[in-house]
Amino acid sequence: MLLLRRGVSLKVFRKGADEACLREKAKLIMRPDDANVAGNVHGGTILKMIEEAGAIISTRHCNSQNGERCVAALARVERTDFLSPMCIGEVAHVSAEITYTSKHSVEVQVNVMSENILTGTKKLTNKATLWYVPLSLKNVDKVLEVPPVVYSRQEQEEEGRKRYEAQKLERMETKWRNGDIVQPVPNPEPNTVSYSQSSLIHLVGPSDCTLHGFVHGGVTMKLMDEVAGIVAARHCKTNIVTASVDAINFHDKIRKGCVITISGRMTFTSNKSMEIEVLVDADPVVDNSQKRYRAASAFFTYVSLSQEGKSLPVPQLVPETEDEKKRFEEGKGRYLQMKAKRQGQAEPQP
Repeated sequence: MLLLRRGVSLKVFRKGADEACLREKAKLIMRPDDANVAGNVHGGTILKMIEEAGAIISTRHCNSQNGERCVAALARVERTDFLSPMCIGEVAHVSAEITYTSKHSVEVQVNVMSENILTGTKKLTNKATLWYVPLSLKNVDKVLEVPPVVYSRQEQEEEGRKRYEAQKLERMETKWRNGDIVQPVPNPEPNTVSYSQSSLIHLVGPSDCTLHGFVHGGVTMKLMDEVAGIVAARHCKTNIVTASVDAINFHDKIRKGCVITISGRMTFTSNKSMEIEVLVDADPVVDNSQKRYRAASAFFTYVSLSQEGKSLPVPQLVPETEDEKKRFEEGKGRYLQMKAKRQGQAEPQP
């Protein structure tokens, strides 16, 4: 057994040698400090649980053979939908499974179920795909090779390779796409981008970091969700919850001792959802040889809820500058693309 946070046991399950599968399972009870004022568990709390499970299973797999020891570092999280809210007092069941390995990366699928321990009712709340790379404990800039897995069917490997190539291409396209920064504007008008934009400054300490002295991906995601939530709450002034997170790309490692600035700004609103862009910049204040750099970026989608938990219309965003109008149209494109995808999945297959 391995101990996760708050003394929760996490067991390892191995299938037969002919199957490409390592599995992790954990149970965690949700407490008041995990949730917002309405009792809904923060999306960042769930993202952190997902990343913890992924980091454990991928690090264990990457050290399953004799050789140089390593820690698996989070490189990317694919789009994650929050299918159902989780509340204080419920138990989160987190399960992780390795589904593909390339020469230098590991794909992990993570599912989160919530359980009402009074009624025994369970429901799926999250499904996520994460990609990790093994970094040497001796040299943090050295990426090691991943032990191969054996697939039960050839199609599994081919499908995994396609997912690997797709995420690799998208990571290259987005690495420098968000080079600008969020600047404060004096006396902004309500419903504008400037009115709700927010930033959080955090000094990276030892408790935030891995054995390498780099920030856990889950810590970064939790801070990103916190800032996105503030932006959403400022805009609509109601209870808000995370509906989905677009792919989170980790462009560079964040070292212990860095000062990180997590900035969020609203990019698009539909009738009942808000898209918030979140940027993470790292400033290595103790290292004069390195300049401030972009460490991570993502788009979060939030919805507004009434006291009864029903979705509410959100105030429409008023883009003012040409850049804001461009980002609004780009956000609208992402929204329509995902809406069409959901409708296609909902249609019955012939």
